[in-house]
Amino acid sequence: MFTGIIEELGAVKSIKKGQKSATLEVGATVVASDVKMGDSIAVNGVCLTVVGFTGKGFSAEVMAETLRKSDLGALKAGDKVNLERALRLSDRLGGHLVSGHIDGVGTIKSVVREDIALVFTVDAQPEVLRYIINKGSIAIDGISLTVVDFSEDSFRVSIIPHTAAQTTLGFKKAGDNVNLESDVIAKYVERMFPGKGGGEDGGKKGGVDVGFLAEHGFL
Repeated sequence: MFTGIIEELGAVKSIKKGQKSATLEVGATVVASDVKMGDSIAVNGVCLTVVGFTGKGFSAEVMAETLRKSDLGALKAGDKVNLERALRLSDRLGGHLVSGHIDGVGTIKSVVREDIALVFTVDAQPEVLRYIINKGSIAIDGISLTVVDFSEDSFRVSIIPHTAAQTTLGFKKAGDNVNLESDVIAKYVERMFPGKGGGEDGGKKGGVDVGFLAEHGFL
């Protein structure tokens, strides 16, 4: 689990592609300072497991499913990537709960400067947009951001100069792809309500409705 607060910008040293997988080697200093085998590190929002490391970086294996759901397969040597170590229970939750499991790849539609801020409009798939609300949370390339507003096919976020300077969004432009992760809490809430779940019963069994709330003293 992560918070969406990026710790440093790393650099891809190499990406070795297999038939349906890849091995990613990333140069880093902050996240590599106390890394151990098996640790989780979010790379552009994707939770990866460390399979090798030095004081100057780490390597991780990327399976086929991850390559299909994210844009990690498009990375090349020299590319900058957002890095965050897994959340410790003693840490402050400065962003929001981020699982590192990507829901889809979005495309930046436009980047507009608004005084000190950069406003991004991002095209996204219905499976991401269904969980978007005004002032809700979204992770873009692993960065915890607040939704400004949204439409049927896109949403907007605004970033401050610090975020632009410390993350990949500072040099992203219209046409670039980004990894998107919806708010995990919204997914659980949807699952609980009748007719909204993804199970065989469509979420109808054991759901929360007005009767359930009244029965348990909430109304």
